[in-house]
Amino acid sequence: MVLAKTTRINFLFDFYQSLLTDKQRLYMQLYYLDDFSLGEIAGEYGVSRQAVYDNVRRTEAMLEDYETKLNLFSKFQQRLDIVERLEQLVIGEEEHLAAIRELLNELKDHE
Repeated sequence: MVLAKTTRINFLFDFYQSLLTDKQRLYMQLYYLDDFSLGEIAGEYGVSRQAVYDNVRRTEAMLEDYETKLNLFSKFQQRLDIVERLEQLVIGEEEHLAAIRELLNELKDHE
């Protein structure tokens, strides 16, 4: 569960980091990408551990809110799924051409 949450937050951060403040970006990068502890971040920037914790949790909620409104990560996952299905069909025989065309059209609809 923890790994799945971390992976999701990392993806959301990739998609929405430009919408965050510099401090939010910094704390999220240190905590999620560089694997710093809350205490290490607090010590580095002269703030309390609780302040870092609150900032990280608020930023996580913001990232989830952005995803709810914009669905960039969800659409990305859908496109990955379609590409994976296409790859499986391409490996197969020509009889899958109709399915390939259908998936390509579906990809076009998700742009």
